[in-house]
Amino acid sequence: MIKNYIKEMMNYRTSILLTCLIIFFSTFTFGQEKQPPNVILILTDDQGIGDLGCHGNPWLKTPNIDTFYEQSVRLTDFHVSPLCTPTRAAIMTGQYPIRNGAWATYKGRDALSKGQITMADIFKSAGYSTALFGKWHLGDNFPVRPSDSGFDHVVQHLAGGIGELSDYWGNSYFDDVYYVNNQPQQFKGYCTDVWFSEAMKFISQKENDQPFFIYLPLNAPHDPLIVDEKYAAPYKKYENTEIIDANLYGMIANIDENFGKFRKFLKKKGLDKNTILIYMSDNGTRFGYSRDGKLGYNYDLKGIKGDQLEGGHRVPFFIQWLDGGIKGGKDLSTLSAHVDLIPTLAYLCGIDLPKNQSFDGIDLSAVLTKNEEINDRSIFIHHRQDWRPPFQDKGTCILKNEWRLIDGNQLYNMAKDPQQTNNVASNNQALVNTLLLENEAFYHQSTNYSTFRELPSTVIGNTPQKEVKFTIQHAIGEDKGIWKCEQVAEGMKNKNNTHALDIQTDGEYLISCRRWPKECAGPMHGIPSENPKGLFHYKQIQPEKVRVSIGNQMLEKVVVPDKEAVEFKVKLEKGKTLLVNDFIEGDESYGVFYTYIEFID
Repeated sequence: MIKNYIKEMMNYRTSILLTCLIIFFSTFTFGQEKQPPNVILILTDDQGIGDLGCHGNPWLKTPNIDTFYEQSVRLTDFHVSPLCTPTRAAIMTGQYPIRNGAWATYKGRDALSKGQITMADIFKSAGYSTALFGKWHLGDNFPVRPSDSGFDHVVQHLAGGIGELSDYWGNSYFDDVYYVNNQPQQFKGYCTDVWFSEAMKFISQKENDQPFFIYLPLNAPHDPLIVDEKYAAPYKKYENTEIIDANLYGMIANIDENFGKFRKFLKKKGLDKNTILIYMSDNGTRFGYSRDGKLGYNYDLKGIKGDQLEGGHRVPFFIQWLDGGIKGGKDLSTLSAHVDLIPTLAYLCGIDLPKNQSFDGIDLSAVLTKNEEINDRSIFIHHRQDWRPPFQDKGTCILKNEWRLIDGNQLYNMAKDPQQTNNVASNNQALVNTLLLENEAFYHQSTNYSTFRELPSTVIGNTPQKEVKFTIQHAIGEDKGIWKCEQVAEGMKNKNNTHALDIQTDGEYLISCRRWPKECAGPMHGIPSENPKGLFHYKQIQPEKVRVSIGNQMLEKVVVPDKEAVEFKVKLEKGKTLLVNDFIEGDESYGVFYTYIEFID
């Protein structure tokens, strides 16, 4: 009996030991299956590399961003495009603007093309919940709205900035109407406060452990330079003697405050460690530095927004992922760019890139986590603010290591000449020839992309967007751009009058041509009964006719002065076409300010 008892006890202990081992190894195994990291990409608007305290600005105070700077990995040679839309398009598609087709900020080239895969699409296909809060600037109509481009939840303003004529009429940074999943909704408070608040609300309302990708592209500190006085007040004493505008610094101070609150929120929610958090800007400063160098601070660089010089496209880039080893306050000087974000984030998050779209960037994960170096890489900037394609050499900056080749004939060594004052092209002709050949091959390949040759088209007819809105801000033409509500309010006339359409369905369409937007309607020869927030000085214009050309049809109607619109019913066939519409006043013609198209058959 004693032997049987001992045997039973040994069997029991063996069973217990095996159970413990199973539990141990199961726990160990599951412990290795980490939850994919959340990703939050914060993109500021027109904040130059010198518009930060941590970058040596002697007047600006950004304590919360400075703290993040000290705790993050900094890519100190990170480049974007010189303007808003091209940078945002490159971030979202992983392709250079000359290849994704969105290389300007107006005239039909400020939108993506149908069918392009975005960063949000990639995260969504990998099981992420996706959201955007702020400025999109890659198309206001189907099929390239954020909701059509991979985002589950969207709170945004339209066009390229709050208060632009394609945005909701009367928006002014405070107490505005923004679009929540394409529906207008009234908000209270300052724009930047709203974007961060809505992002935190989105995170708080999540009911599961599904990872999320949040794109937080701010419209600040882009002009108009509007902010609560309390933020600008500390900088008023420097205005016109040391800096250009105290409101710019106030807008950045407000961003800094919101960023600090946001990081505390993430920590309270236990999301600070397994979240990839990025802080960057979309191009060089506009009002942070004067071209003559007498006002402001620009990190010892020449060039501002819109320039091929270094200050136009080199921006702050700070990234942190505590659980992934991207931390610790260190500078990495690897030449890098906006097109690198998709391949880098995909690798860090364990996501396979889709095979049906090419990507121009490289994976920087080993640079960020292992301090590996990448040398002899070239980055291409082709800048042209027009609906026509960029040139091969004019308007370019080709970057390799410390070298910058501008317009094909100006060569600068940034290590020795950060102010780009000494053109050394004649002394380095072999290098110039090498860069020109690289650019020629890149440009020639780019011309084969359909997005290089074809205008992005707005799809109409039997789509998720019942009514499509076109404005003169996005019209193609030879005239200068027009983009402000004040310009429309005062009746500024503009020759741009053409829009690219992709008609989805044969049938009848209603085209409504208007002097004023629907949300603030008024008679064709009069003014609206409302003046939201008292913002505008209204002036009357008196077009006599409206002329519309579409689908091989030329139509014309007389304007009834007290009517809100001139309407045309037209039958259209499936396919691509151009809409050309003008106000006619005597011998003068100018583009229609607002046009709405609805499929009615």
